[in-house]
Amino acid sequence: MELIQETSDLSAYLAADEVVDHHHPLVRETAARLAEGAVDSYAYARSAFEYVRDAIPHSHDSGDLRVTWRASDVLERRTGICHAKAHALAALLRAEDIPTAFCYQKFDEVHGLVAVRFRGAWHRQDPRGNKPGVDAQFSLDGERLAFAPDPKSNGLDYPVLYAEPHPAVLSVLKAAPDRLSLWRTLPTAL
Repeated sequence: MELIQETSDLSAYLAADEVVDHHHPLVRETAARLAEGAVDSYAYARSAFEYVRDAIPHSHDSGDLRVTWRASDVLERRTGICHAKAHALAALLRAEDIPTAFCYQKFDEVHGLVAVRFRGAWHRQDPRGNKPGVDAQFSLDGERLAFAPDPKSNGLDYPVLYAEPHPAVLSVLKAAPDRLSLWRTLPTAL
């Protein structure tokens, strides 16, 4: 699948906003701590990915009913669904000047992940969190995502790389009083 940038302006994939608040002190502190042991931007990106994947439980897997959507809140509360974890990873990567896009897959509902730009190309990464049957890994040499859509079940990969989280996803994250309500309102398509 060919990934398509929503905008040709690469600086849009480095921007901060209310969701990807990479200027927030907690995001900066976390990024600095992760950068200490990294020899280059690739090692930092892998470290940030593994931190979000492993240290922040997916709220469905852990049974946490709280809904997070702002990157700093995900890091502070240490919980989030795939979309929230993608927001946190994007903030950590953008904090270190690594262009990061939001991208999506369709299953029963829309699943969120990110793409990072290295070696002149975009590479999708899924920080959802591993569990039995899910083994997502950071990779620039072939995708190692949590899930592969099944076209027979109307699953698909959306090719667009968004500079900001998709409004249909963000609006339901912001409006949901808890994860159970969120599950009923997540978009089933973009």
